[in-house]
Amino acid sequence: MNSTATIVHGTWEPVPAARWEDGFLSGNGHHGALVFGDPNDERVVVTHHTLVRPNGGESARPPRLADRLAGLKDQLLAGELQAAEAFTDGRDLQWVQPFHPAFQVRLRRAPGVEPHRYRRSVDFTTGVVEAECGVWRSRVFVSRADDVIVQHVGGGDLDIALDPRLPGAPHGLAVGDGAVLTPEGALLTLRVRHPGSETAYTGLTLVVAVGGRTTLTPPGVRIAGAESVLLLTRVLRHTGELDTTEHARALRDILLDAEDPYTALLDRHTALHRTAYERVTLDLGGDPAERALPGSQLLSRPDSPALLERLFAAGRYHLLSSSGLNPPRLTGLWTGEWNTAWSGAFTNDANLNLQTASAAAGALPEVTAAHASLIHRQLADWTVNARTVFGARGVVAPAHTDGESGLSYHFSREYPLHLWTAGADWLLKPLVDHDETAGSRDPRTAHALAQVALFYEDFLDRTDEHGHLVVVPSYSPENRPANGSWGAINAAMDLSAVRHALLTAADYHPGTPEADRWRALADRLPPHRINADGALAEWAWPGLDDTYDHRHLSHLYGVWPLDEINPYDTPDLAAAAHRALELRGAENDSAHGHLHHALVAARLRDGERVAHALGQVLKGDFFHDSLMSAHYPNRDVYNADAAHTLPAVLIETLVQSTPDRLVLLPALPAAYPAGQLLGVRTRFAADLDLTWSPHEATAVIRPTRTHRVELRTSSGTRPLDLVAGEDHVLTLGAW
Repeated sequence: MNSTATIVHGTWEPVPAARWEDGFLSGNGHHGALVFGDPNDERVVVTHHTLVRPNGGESARPPRLADRLAGLKDQLLAGELQAAEAFTDGRDLQWVQPFHPAFQVRLRRAPGVEPHRYRRSVDFTTGVVEAECGVWRSRVFVSRADDVIVQHVGGGDLDIALDPRLPGAPHGLAVGDGAVLTPEGALLTLRVRHPGSETAYTGLTLVVAVGGRTTLTPPGVRIAGAESVLLLTRVLRHTGELDTTEHARALRDILLDAEDPYTALLDRHTALHRTAYERVTLDLGGDPAERALPGSQLLSRPDSPALLERLFAAGRYHLLSSSGLNPPRLTGLWTGEWNTAWSGAFTNDANLNLQTASAAAGALPEVTAAHASLIHRQLADWTVNARTVFGARGVVAPAHTDGESGLSYHFSREYPLHLWTAGADWLLKPLVDHDETAGSRDPRTAHALAQVALFYEDFLDRTDEHGHLVVVPSYSPENRPANGSWGAINAAMDLSAVRHALLTAADYHPGTPEADRWRALADRLPPHRINADGALAEWAWPGLDDTYDHRHLSHLYGVWPLDEINPYDTPDLAAAAHRALELRGAENDSAHGHLHHALVAARLRDGERVAHALGQVLKGDFFHDSLMSAHYPNRDVYNADAAHTLPAVLIETLVQSTPDRLVLLPALPAAYPAGQLLGVRTRFAADLDLTWSPHEATAVIRPTRTHRVELRTSSGTRPLDLVAGEDHVLTLGAW
């Protein structure tokens, strides 16, 4: 097996990007940069997590339906299966505010550079996007230390401007620009106000030339004869006018008192970025010749271990780079056009959790912190959802958010997302996983879980003939029964979410009367139902038939990411869940559907099914040359689901853990018989390195707390006693 030192932690191409989707990416979780790498007409598209366009969503509120809820419950329980379709206030579907780019920093060069010996690349360990052509060189990164886009280019003659003309920009944008000379360099400003709104954003770029002559050419600047040029760019979203004086001064202060400002800025950034990125690495023994290929060529070899290595590395890089102020959107942190599919939103009912699925095990607490930041900023809105729609205490999460409002107003008859009550538990699960890997409990997570439990105390007020609580209305994103409607009864996801929320809230509040109440409530929930096909039913209510051909796998929430259903403790339910997975179609071949399928299959120890689901993505032309992904095959619709979820799939095939269990090599596809995974974190607060071959596997466990766990391997089960601070080495026979 090759050393991990030979893995390519980056990708490259021999030509500039012709499409923005192929532009290489850099980001710090606030600002993003999408780089074309054209030596004669360089374009760097600038994005920021806060940039959303007012469309009515900024003032939308959840529907006031609480006084009608009891009647809806009566109707559904009486067999009126379409009753929930009228549970609305009659409004049209209101999308959340759409994410959009800011502008592009454009550098035109005359006379043009001959495109010989060209290469553009991105270094995942530093976040630097570089392009070289002869003597010309450009480097771009987005600083985690200073929250600024840094661009350093070779000298010569350059025309530089901030260009707001990007595809799909709405008519009526009010654009103002300016350019002034300061002692430090030229300062370019661009102010853009959305049509019919006081909401605006301002871009500032400080242009510092070494040598040569700088001349204002409003709205830009011309550089003649410089040795090199350094550009620092920031975006500020605001309402009304903005005095840029203080912000321009802050930009100038970033230059530092350094002989080489670019290197000083890069060193400050790299200390944060590299540390996070390098915590976990995967080596599948890829062929050195394939590892050296450009990404576009490597993508044409879907069976190559080198491709999976690079996509794993790229997924970690892009996930880290898009997480900071917020976790990743549907497009991560990037887009080159204003007409972003599905508003470029945070889609909470599947996509967000899939994209961040590797954060805990993959040792990226930065991603979980971003996820938590979004939740805690919006928790007050979640209480409004619970009160307004359901007349209950506690919280209900929305299915979509633009990052500003956490109110539940995006719904329609076909997508009654305002009825989805499982969302808060689903969204809080990654925070619980993080606490388990850290060996401590965040009081903010404890508070949020208690709010979820309070909601269910109020909401669960109906019982069936056996005395079990009934979840009604109930919604399984984004599916409906074959013989019913979207708002139904006892969706499997809801049953799993209610049980998990109540029991986890109780665990976070030990010894309290509330904990006793929540456990007692959980005990009254009905069991899951197994249907006539032997499959875990998506609705545990008699007479509701399954719809199998669907992209979502919401009903298997109990398998992944929960541990409620597994082959060890609940083998019969696990077999039924596996049968449900076998029967599930791919519907429209969305990337998130395939990789969600793979995650569930890994938990059920089905390596062949994991390999098939991965193959659908690797062979379906889902990846752009940038190694960012698409939502559909043939690179249709720019979307981060596949790029960000793939590392989680690979980790799950190799290492799975709970607070009391370690499972090694549960579902590794046969195509990867040897390899090394270093640095993963387990949910019993230990780091783990795993090396495997066809004949032997070795795991090195580094626990931070003393604990006994159950070890599961293909050869059996045994207890494992771990002592804090003492490395534990396991050698396993052929797996």
